[in-house]
Amino acid sequence: MPMRELPSLDLLKGFEAAARHLSFTKAGEELFLTQSAISRQVQALEAQLGVQLFQRRIRALLLTDEGQRYFKAVRAALDDLRAATLSVRAGRSSAALTVATTVSFASLWLVPRLVRFQSAHPGIQVRLVAENRIQDLERERIDVAVRYCPPAMAGPGAARLFGVRVLPVASPGVCRAARLERPGDLARCVLLEYDEAERTPWLTWRVWFETMRVAMPKPAGMVRFSQPDQVIHAAVAGQGVALGSVPLANELLRSGRLVAPFGRRLTSPGLARAYYAILAPRAADRAAALAFVDWLKSAAAERATAESRVRRQKSERKQ
Repeated sequence: MPMRELPSLDLLKGFEAAARHLSFTKAGEELFLTQSAISRQVQALEAQLGVQLFQRRIRALLLTDEGQRYFKAVRAALDDLRAATLSVRAGRSSAALTVATTVSFASLWLVPRLVRFQSAHPGIQVRLVAENRIQDLERERIDVAVRYCPPAMAGPGAARLFGVRVLPVASPGVCRAARLERPGDLARCVLLEYDEAERTPWLTWRVWFETMRVAMPKPAGMVRFSQPDQVIHAAVAGQGVALGSVPLANELLRSGRLVAPFGRRLTSPGLARAYYAILAPRAADRAAALAFVDWLKSAAAERATAESRVRRQKSERKQ
């Protein structure tokens, strides 16, 4: 395809942000544009492609099948451009600390806490690379990676942060409307799911019901998303019931934006995996990288201590 037939980078960036957030408003906030500007960009892109990329519903935005396929391709292309740009910049600026992790870990756990590290280490500039592919730490000049993987894949020098457990989560309004008391009640709900079953089987409803040894009912509907954090954001927006991973969803549960309708008793483990902080060999002697890994371990330990305290308090109240 000649270059003149390719959509402009601005249109692709606007579409990618809107597809990732499933919101023109949030995409506009990210790109410093108005909601209407993002909407016009998407309309222009749809006109150029000759297909509808989004289903526009009242208070909801969903990707069409064509939109899902195009989003994956555009996301991968933009990720490659970002990685190449970061690699060039990292080579020019040795003071920057490049940290790589998955989109969901960055969005739900790391970014809300990152200000604490920056407050404690104001002299360290952090560049965060959030994407779901496994990056080559040396080739892409990444100093620290946080990966969800088995111990063997993490390597002998990796620092284990925490494991994951999976449980149904939804907005308080959805829980009240559906009167969720047991797993069978999910037949009254729309179920939200990450559309990468082969890569993340522990985040599928089929595996969760099998783990609970309960027959999976036919839900009122099923909506699948191309990113795991989109599933959680859709649940917060009241679009259905999602499978949330603890502790990534803890802040949303603690704030009340999400509710675990069956409590913590119906959780399934995320297989024999955990989140690990991996230090690249090239950064093994970098004080900034070592400080960041120490901070990750400390933040993970604080979370575990807080959860233990809550469990102890609940146990004492029952006595």
